[in-house]
Amino acid sequence: MHLISALNWGDTLIGLWESTGIYTALFAGDGWKNLLMVLLSFVLFYLAIAKKFEPLLLVPIAFGMLLINIPGGAEQLYNETEHTGLLYFLSLGVTNVIYPPLIFLGIGAMTDFGPLIANPKSLLIGGAAQLGVFLTFAVACLFLDPKYAAAVGMIGGADGPTAIYVSESLGQNTAIIAVAAYSYMALIPIIQPPFMKLLTTKKERQIRMTQLRKVSKKEKIIFPIAVTFLCGIILPSALPLLGMLMLGNLLKECMVTDRLKDTASNAMMNIITIILGVCVGAKAKGVSFLTLESLAVVGGGLVAFIVGTCGGVLSVKILNLFSKNKMNPLIGSAGVSAVPMAARVSQKVGQDEVPDNYLLMHAMGPNVAGVIASSIAAGVLLAIFA
Repeated sequence: MHLISALNWGDTLIGLWESTGIYTALFAGDGWKNLLMVLLSFVLFYLAIAKKFEPLLLVPIAFGMLLINIPGGAEQLYNETEHTGLLYFLSLGVTNVIYPPLIFLGIGAMTDFGPLIANPKSLLIGGAAQLGVFLTFAVACLFLDPKYAAAVGMIGGADGPTAIYVSESLGQNTAIIAVAAYSYMALIPIIQPPFMKLLTTKKERQIRMTQLRKVSKKEKIIFPIAVTFLCGIILPSALPLLGMLMLGNLLKECMVTDRLKDTASNAMMNIITIILGVCVGAKAKGVSFLTLESLAVVGGGLVAFIVGTCGGVLSVKILNLFSKNKMNPLIGSAGVSAVPMAARVSQKVGQDEVPDNYLLMHAMGPNVAGVIASSIAAGVLLAIFA
């Protein structure tokens, strides 16, 4: 009996040892990939907390990445085989593309389209900044499945929810797309300035712009309704994102739905941001993330983002050839839809040249135009593969 009892205890201890994350990391075939992803999550924590690069996005993403890559943790949190686990059920909102439109609802409730309405040329700048999306898509089609190429191209819009929406709608690898998109959004202050300075002269960076006209409340109320109808009737595939963006903005501007606007821009926005971030991070499992294809996606996304930045700057220079009142080309870089980070970068680079030159409100026009343009770009890509 004592011998049997000893054997049972031995089996129990062996089973306990084999259930630990340490055993999985040391002896499971892909355990080392999980540990590398854990280290990557630490890098994202550092960028978010120490450097304050998009902490509201990167902290939940990094934590989700940490959770899912702790060896043995995936079976408890995100078991796709058995359809169990907290993050599996929360991620249904990602796979069924529910969260991205809700994020856009919150963004709309926080966005002032006044600078765009006051300077309609901003729409052209925001559209030109989508050059990175379509150029990268065209080139990536030579090497990747066209649907995957479309998802990679959307990284160039610097819009995480839109990139997630397109990749999930087309059934692609959302994890690498989302992590790349949000990482480049966070690194905008590092990535954009060298290209902004490369494409502009010192004289151009010193251009002072005239004050924007005052936009009436009636214009601000009509704008989201008109944009929804006009874009929707031409490109219905853009409506889930664009429609929610404009609904949020209408809640803000109509001044009779303050409670709804406050909920959309605060409580709901914060809840969805946490859930979306953790779920995106939880999709970044080492075994599927650390591949040559993933590295190509990261590289392609960076190229798309840089080309988008350059497209916005160059579009302002072209518009200046036909305009009496010159615009500072630095505001063109804000045509990517990272609101308001990209506009702040335009302001900072401009003030490096002329400390009392205030470009922020002028840059907000192309910035919010970029949000609209990225939604339209997503609709175009989805319509292609409909």
